[in-house]
Amino acid sequence: MENIDKETKKKISKLQMLEQRLQSLAMQKQTFQTQSMESDNALREIDNSEDTYKVVGNVMISVEKTELKKELTSKKEMADMKVTNLEKEEKKLREEATELQKEVMGSIKNE
Repeated sequence: MENIDKETKKKISKLQMLEQRLQSLAMQKQTFQTQSMESDNALREIDNSEDTYKVVGNVMISVEKTELKKELTSKKEMADMKVTNLEKEEKKLREEATELQKEVMGSIKNE
């Protein structure tokens, strides 16, 4: 590692930061995917039930089916949109990391 020039060391450091960012994005994406699935499940359950309730703080209150469906649908759409945006960012970072990795490997082989 001591034979590697400063520029290559900077690229390696940047590559490590990109990998950490990718891990963070993956965790965020998983969170939003879970929210989307939970909303899907709740929407299916609403269709099969007579009464609908919503948890607000520590209290469960009765709500209209249509109102709850609208709220859950909106929540699901937001989660799906966030997943899509995270996937785009993840793809961009992966491409950048791949390119940087090629540069680092090229520099190391030339030394």
